[in-house]
Amino acid sequence: MPDLLTVLTNLSWPIAIALAWLAGEFGQRLTGLPRISFYGLVGFALASSQLGALPPADAGPVLALADVSFGLILFELGYRINARWFLTNPWLLASALVESLGTFVAVYFTANAFGTSTLTSLMLASLAMSSSPATVIRIVNEMRSSGQVTERVLHLSAVNCLLAVFAFNVILGFWIFHTANDIGAAAIDTLVRLLLSLTLGAIFGVVVPALLRQLGNLARDATVAFAIAVMLLVSICYSSGLSSVAATLAFGLMARHRRVAFSQAQRNFGALGELLTVLLFVYAASTLDWRKVAAGASLALAVVGVRMLAKTIGVTAFARLSGITWRKGALTGLALTPVSVFVILLLEHARQRGVDVLDELRAMAAVTMLLEVFGPIIIQRALLWARESKGSQHAS
Repeated sequence: MPDLLTVLTNLSWPIAIALAWLAGEFGQRLTGLPRISFYGLVGFALASSQLGALPPADAGPVLALADVSFGLILFELGYRINARWFLTNPWLLASALVESLGTFVAVYFTANAFGTSTLTSLMLASLAMSSSPATVIRIVNEMRSSGQVTERVLHLSAVNCLLAVFAFNVILGFWIFHTANDIGAAAIDTLVRLLLSLTLGAIFGVVVPALLRQLGNLARDATVAFAIAVMLLVSICYSSGLSSVAATLAFGLMARHRRVAFSQAQRNFGALGELLTVLLFVYAASTLDWRKVAAGASLALAVVGVRMLAKTIGVTAFARLSGITWRKGALTGLALTPVSVFVILLLEHARQRGVDVLDELRAMAAVTMLLEVFGPIIIQRALLWARESKGSQHAS
């Protein structure tokens, strides 16, 4: 008969998920704040480096489930993107490029001003470019939000992710070799892998809808088929060194343009998606160590501030040119604040490849923890102020 410690260890993740879900439900009802903020707090509190209720993060089944959860979210994000919009409104794409580059430059010089090494500053800057699609999609769905700000946030966060993946992997290659001669090769290798990932995702986006049409009854079978396909796609990407971020985004984008309907009831992939979302946010926060968070707190506050400013200015500068008011441009930039889950998974997979950079990136641990809790609140308020959510009429 197993001893009590073994039983408790085996039950740690199910109990953590149950506690996080309860915290999210009661917390949202009592405060009106997003559920995922409470998921993050529970995950951080129960982490091995805090209360020790959860085992240390590793490459086990929990990470695999977190990857699948993130893949489902990226698929849904890709599915909601209209690529033709970037062609008909090139200023929208210009705003994405400018705010991402502006964020990179602003965070790089801020980190340098705090005495951070050049490589660490570059890594911080590349990670800061991103906006977390997991948080964006979850809050948009939870608030049933729609409108100009909502759609722009979805589109800009997708561009941010691709740019951040490219920059992160180029700088990671430079980090490994520490020679300028290798940065060109790292950039080319990263670009090729990104293109291959996009191609693989596009192939899935053609094949899966075609298979569903052969089976008939798309409304009944689409959700399960897409979930299985995402799981397979994520597994192929990690076994072959490709980017699951680019692949699952391309999969969703191509599925949209193959005109496979994704009904309102299937957002978040139903109960399966809800469960995996809780696990994803608990897992992300559980990888953080309070000592690293505390050590990087001062730089983290500066990074969060300049990052928010750079994104808001970058999007607002193109607001009129892209067809919206200055106010909605500023709210769109503000809504790009979330970053947490995306960064955690990038860093965790770098660690699994033998490159543990989190000790050097103590500030990023602190940024992640801050935005794990406050990022969802900021985007929630931005969408309320834009009056694009069902509850916006009650906003102050």
